[in-house]
Amino acid sequence: MNLLHTMLRVGDLQQSIDFYTNVIGMNLLRTTERPEQGYTLAFVAFGGGNKDGQAELELTYNHGVSEYDLGSAYGHIALGVDDVSATCERIRAAGGNVTREPGPVKGGATIIAFVEDPTGYKIELIETASREL
Repeated sequence: MNLLHTMLRVGDLQQSIDFYTNVIGMNLLRTTERPEQGYTLAFVAFGGGNKDGQAELELTYNHGVSEYDLGSAYGHIALGVDDVSATCERIRAAGGNVTREPGPVKGGATIIAFVEDPTGYKIELIETASREL
């Protein structure tokens, strides 16, 4: 068994595609229009996604819905990176929002930071070399 994708509902599909591709560095794999059902999907991932053994992110736009209550159960998506500080600078330079500056996780040594996508979803950046397993 393996993780194939995580779905996020977004209010502006193109803005979200632009963020995950231009700011985070993922690739747009495919889109699916379902006008009769009232939704559009976009799948983004690193590399080729599932075909490369990578999980994908499904961005779902429900026609006519421009915002969502993110709820209190959702936490964050985590991405492993080589250098959290450099990644934050690249994200900031591309117009992304860094909401927690790089530094050790509370009570540990793993270096993390948080960024936020245009919908308000949190993304944790984890420096893989410092990661405590």
